Amino acid sequence: MRDTANDSLLNEFFRDGIELADLPALFPLMRARETLNAFITLFRGGDDEVMVRLMILREIGARAEAPRWSPQELRAHFAYLDPTKLNTVLLRLRENDLLIWDNDESLYQISSAGRIALAAISTLIGFADDEDAELGFITSQVAAGQSVGKVSVEALQHLLGRLNELQAEFEQAVLSSSEFLILAAQKKLTSVWHWVAKGTDIIRAITADEEIDAHTHRVAQAIGQAQSKMLRMTAVFQRTLNAIQSQRVHLGESGLTSSDIAAWLRRQPQQKLPPLLGGALHSHPEPAFLTESEMLDIAEYELLERERELAREAVIPEAVEAPLTGQVEVQRLLFAESFRDGLSGLKQPRPIAEVVLGENYAQTAYRMSLLALLNDPESKALSGPVADIARLPLKLALSGELADVYQHGVAQISRGEVEPL
Repeated sequence: MRDTANDSLLNEFFRDGIELADLPALFPLMRARETLNAFITLFRGGDDEVMVRLMILREIGARAEAPRWSPQELRAHFAYLDPTKLNTVLLRLRENDLLIWDNDESLYQISSAGRIALAAISTLIGFADDEDAELGFITSQVAAGQSVGKVSVEALQHLLGRLNELQAEFEQAVLSSSEFLILAAQKKLTSVWHWVAKGTDIIRAITADEEIDAHTHRVAQAIGQAQSKMLRMTAVFQRTLNAIQSQRVHLGESGLTSSDIAAWLRRQPQQKLPPLLGGALHSHPEPAFLTESEMLDIAEYELLERERELAREAVIPEAVEAPLTGQVEVQRLLFAESFRDGLSGLKQPRPIAEVVLGENYAQTAYRMSLLALLNDPESKALSGPVADIARLPLKLALSGELADVYQHGVAQISRGEVEPL
């Protein structure tokens, strides 16, 4: 039944000659007026009245095993309410078709519109504690529609709008180059990650349905693209934070950085900040015709580069003759021959330190490298003093520990022995 009184009041909002049923924005609302009346009844009036109505209707609807109530059961269940106020609320719910009164059995039960309203309100309350309740609630509505084959284009558009809002918020945080804003945006992305991943699965299922119309398919594709952009923001946040990390100023050897000081200042109450600024700010002219980049370049040259040029020595060092390669090779050959002759007379095991220790560190290191060639097949096949060392009937036994030497530039050497075979 149409409410002509309400229709006449609604006409007053529009210009003369406008047919309300021809307005695409209004027609869906008029078609669902009976269901919407349930919400109008519940939420009309003051906050306290609305809360009491919702509480009573939710309690009545919560008894699923016995959904019908007698007046005596209602009075007993709501004994904590004033009886007159309770009767007033019940009468209002009856008159607006949220409660149905069965005259034959004298019982109350919730109407279909009331059940729809309670189901929507219960879903909304379930997301009240979430950090981003809006995205979770909209995603749940899209998932519910997809699961029963009734995908709502309006719900998809709400989801797309929320994703675009979050993307713009994240991009603005990155553009601000503020570590605190980026960390807050990163935390928010983590909190909504579950819903974005859930929405990705839902949109994949919707786009795979060949029976949906073209408009719904386009909106679903746009949602998929928005979700892909949001999933890439994790890497963007991390790169930006790494760049900020490299620009932090470390305060001496205290371990503190400029970010730590900024975070501490943000946690202080406002009344403590003015005393901290005493003597820290000074009035100075700020010429508008100078830009920061040029001023920084000039200051860097005047303070650093100019001083470096004055301190830089442009004197060419004197020429020094390079040592002949042949002399170095001859010296090494003499060292190898001397070391070979010393090893040839070895009849008893001797510590490595006694065998290889030379006049300096370089000679000791060279001897140690030659000692490692004992019994090496490739070295045996060569000729010269190095091959002679490799063919000696000796073996090298290392323990993996270090022995203290502290002589001729050598502090420690591998512990072990050179033994005859």
